Amino acid sequence: MRRHLAIALCFVTVLVAACIPSTVAPPASSSPVAVSASPGSQASQASASPNASLAPASEAPFASEEPAETASASTPGSSSSPSSGTGPAAACSGTDKNRTFFEDAAAAVNWSAYCAVLPAGWFVDTGRYRGSGGGWVEIAYNGPGGARLELQEGAFCPAADGCVSPGADAGDALFGDRTGTLVTLDGGGWAVVVDRGKPISWLAIGTGMDQATFRRIAGDLAIVGG
Repeated sequence: MRRHLAIALCFVTVLVAACIPSTVAPPASSSPVAVSASPGSQASQASASPNASLAPASEAPFASEEPAETASASTPGSSSSPSSGTGPAAACSGTDKNRTFFEDAAAAVNWSAYCAVLPAGWFVDTGRYRGSGGGWVEIAYNGPGGARLELQEGAFCPAADGCVSPGADAGDALFGDRTGTLVTLDGGGWAVVVDRGKPISWLAIGTGMDQATFRRIAGDLAIVGG
């Protein structure tokens, strides 16, 4: 009898304990988890400094207004030499690059282009040409003792004075196989101009040399075939 009473009391105790709700401690607050945003995402943009500057996209340079056929004769200081090349510009003094320059220039225009035939000691200083708008060729040579020869050919100057510096006319002189007017320049030096004031003309300017030397150089100018 006592044994049964003890069992009954134990059963009641267990039942009461099971009916009382247990108290659960709240979980500890966790620190926020950092999320790395990929470049360009909204999260990444939000974290960027508001004063950060964006580098502009690089722009391609504007295309040159100079026509494509404009070309350089040579880099300054390239040594000139008596004619030693082949092709239409074989007689032209200078390097193969100089001769190629004249061949290309002559092929780009519909009038006769001339190059210099010079002794050793001369070199091309600068040169360029353009085939459009009638076309023109400009080239300059430096020689011994400060001598200089400049050639301007084509539609470089339709003005009545032919873009010749002030000076006195001194009779006829040759420009290659053409006959022009010799001018004694007021500032020193010489010029010979052919078809002065016309849409297409030819001009040679020589400084640092006497008249006889200039006449000889101007008369030796050679036509470059196209």
